[in-house]
Amino acid sequence: MESRQLRYFVAVAREKNFTRAAEKLHIAQPPLSRQIQALEDEFGAELFDRNSRPLALTEAGKLLFDQSVQVLERMDEMKAAVKRLIEADKPRYSIGFVASTLYGYLPEVIRRYRAARPGTEILLHEMTTVEQLVALKEGRIDVGFGRLTLQDPAVDRVLLRNESICAALPLEHPLAARRDSLALEELAQDTLIVYPRAPRPSYADQVLSIFRDRNITPRAVLEVRELQTALGLVAANSGVALVPGSVERLRRDNVVYRALSAPEAVSPVMMSTRKGDRSPEVERMLKIIKDMYRKDGVAFGK
Repeated sequence: MESRQLRYFVAVAREKNFTRAAEKLHIAQPPLSRQIQALEDEFGAELFDRNSRPLALTEAGKLLFDQSVQVLERMDEMKAAVKRLIEADKPRYSIGFVASTLYGYLPEVIRRYRAARPGTEILLHEMTTVEQLVALKEGRIDVGFGRLTLQDPAVDRVLLRNESICAALPLEHPLAARRDSLALEELAQDTLIVYPRAPRPSYADQVLSIFRDRNITPRAVLEVRELQTALGLVAANSGVALVPGSVERLRRDNVVYRALSAPEAVSPVMMSTRKGDRSPEVERMLKIIKDMYRKDGVAFGK
């Protein structure tokens, strides 16, 4: 007797029909019937009254059904316990990230880290920079990649690079035909779409400070929840947005990207870890990033 035969038997007993049980088990009916017959031969008793409609259990079948359900439930519990034991011993590494970093180097960093640590389960969590700092202190993530230079005594932060910010414009925008860099004063004549709306501080505050530091006031400001929403509104000719340069890889219909005439308008990419964490995993992650930057001629920490 095999556990597979017991599962087949329980399925037929519950469905009260060989055809429906076979469909549920994703097997053909003849093999199912043969397995039930083999089970009856082993026990020396008929388990089903095949003359009844719907199919009914015999007294022997009822006894076996009750015992089979208990046996199968116990087997499932044992499998789950072993799985939990294996997973408990399997190393995990949790990474928090802001959405816009996915358009830069982060996907390749994760891919290379997976290759370097094939036995490690990598857990990915999209969260704002503020949420990452909280998650690090609570032990929910091991490393975070964000864009704000927030200070926290319980968190170490490393500047990976400063990414240039560019303007996202509707295709039919008067400035879209320009090939030279655009001045912030020109962009301020339109509605400025910023994200995320919450929690604050956020990348939205970073963008607004670029204008504020130059005593420039946008005609109007529209706050939205996320990058994709901002680009969707740009495509709908509802305003303009300032986005990290790597977002330009995200080609979207009716949106064009143009450089700014303010080279100091940059968005930092920060790596955050728990204070004093000098684990091999952190060092490995940093080495992967530095090697990628060196290959592409990107200055680390600038």
